[in-house]
Amino acid sequence: MRRYLPIFFIIVLVSVTGCATTDDLRRVRIDINRQIQETNEKIVSVEQGQAPLRKEIAALRNEGAKSQEAAIASIQPLRGSLAESRAEITDVRGQLQQIRGMIDSLRKDLASASARTGKREEEEKALREKLDHLTFKINFIENFLGIGKNEEPAVPLAEKAGKQPPPGPVKEVSGKGKTDKESLYTAAYELFKEAKYEKSREAFENFLKQYPDTEYSDNAQFWVGECYYFEKKYEKAIVEYDKVTKNFPEGNKAPYAILKQGLSFQKLGDNASAKLLLQQVIKDYPNTSQARIARAKLIEMK
Repeated sequence: MRRYLPIFFIIVLVSVTGCATTDDLRRVRIDINRQIQETNEKIVSVEQGQAPLRKEIAALRNEGAKSQEAAIASIQPLRGSLAESRAEITDVRGQLQQIRGMIDSLRKDLASASARTGKREEEEKALREKLDHLTFKINFIENFLGIGKNEEPAVPLAEKAGKQPPPGPVKEVSGKGKTDKESLYTAAYELFKEAKYEKSREAFENFLKQYPDTEYSDNAQFWVGECYYFEKKYEKAIVEYDKVTKNFPEGNKAPYAILKQGLSFQKLGDNASAKLLLQQVIKDYPNTSQARIARAKLIEMK
């Protein structure tokens, strides 16, 4: 810009003064043309210098385009693999969901089966208790009627008359009615038949305090054990049954007491002790209903 200033001033000066000569104008033109030429040369030089840069930029652009295409080409398989992996993951998730559903269903089936098993066990337990109760009743009737024992007292007159006498060996009741002893025993036994086991037990214990050694005493001691048995207090029942065999070894309740001791041990889960007692019943009382029951129980426990 500074180079053009002198020429500009000269032109302005010549125009203003009007005194410039032809030579002055010629010089000015020559100077302007020279400067224009120099400027063009510089432009050409600059353009020539920029040509390699332009080529390099073009080459870089080409390489960038190629690299981009190569990158896209290399990424494309990865995208396909990724899509396949996602599809496989989705499939695996579906399979896992199905397996979880199967597990939940199996858990429900197992819970239902366990509930049914528990119900069956309760039903079997109830049936066993009913069976034990019925067995007891059969034993009582057999004992009362003298079945299965070679030496049993005769059936009392009260039974022939259709009345219910006290269980076990009894004497005939006199015409004046039952004695206090018989009435006390019968009342205790009536409570037992009504399943009032605690009251019945207390009544039999009271009877034993008043009459520790009578024809009813071994029976009364046995019923004390039975009350505990039906109350499911098997440890106490075993102790009371043991008193029958120790205090009244010759009484008609001894085989029953040993049998019920064995059954009480079975209830407590002590099968070894139960088997020993059941085998003792079979050995000591081979031709009795108690021995038959003991054999059946031993077979059942195998």
